Amino acid sequence: MKRLGLWLLLGLVALLTGAVAVGLLLHRQPPVQPLVAIADSALLSLPDDAAKAQKEIQRLRRSLTALTPKKPYIVIDTHASLAYLRTADSVWFKATCSTGNGGELVDSTTGRKWIFNTPHGCFKINSKITHPWWRKPDWAYIEEAEAIPKNESERYDSEMMGDYAMGFGNGYFIHGTIYERLLGMNVTHGCVRLGSSDLKWLFDRVQIGTPVYIF
Repeated sequence: MKRLGLWLLLGLVALLTGAVAVGLLLHRQPPVQPLVAIADSALLSLPDDAAKAQKEIQRLRRSLTALTPKKPYIVIDTHASLAYLRTADSVWFKATCSTGNGGELVDSTTGRKWIFNTPHGCFKINSKITHPWWRKPDWAYIEEAEAIPKNESERYDSEMMGDYAMGFGNGYFIHGTIYERLLGMNVTHGCVRLGSSDLKWLFDRVQIGTPVYIF
């Protein structure tokens, strides 16, 4: 039984490593069948020698520990439209959010194409901005069948992003919205929107470098 338990641990570590441990971040159990399949394949490669097997298990335990963030981190569940600030064993914050709508826009004149998804993966907060201004991109004018302005100053909007914004790379932000009634729906062009009170709570507690896990 003890050896069986070690084998199952081996399978679990393999699953977490391969899946970037996103399921673990929300303390959700992985699906039973994939776990069994990976555990079975892992069993085949476990050394027969008990001492070598124990050494391999210890190595994998260290790998599992290394995957667990040591400080609070943000999790964005784009399917459930939920945002979290949590540690490995505690949820500090949970709020309804909005994420990318998955739509596609093609400029019939130039052929340029945009797909409005919130990116999935591991990121970090790399900027914090108070009173952010939104620079309206070309796609926003094309989407509204408006002419793209030649004057750069005409692109800027001081209200669209709310009072705070936290960048996590490639022009994506966690920010506020003037459309709070749409929170909980996948309606954005890729950014993550929060209500004003939730945004302030998170902004006040998140530091530059905080990990962001999006799935």
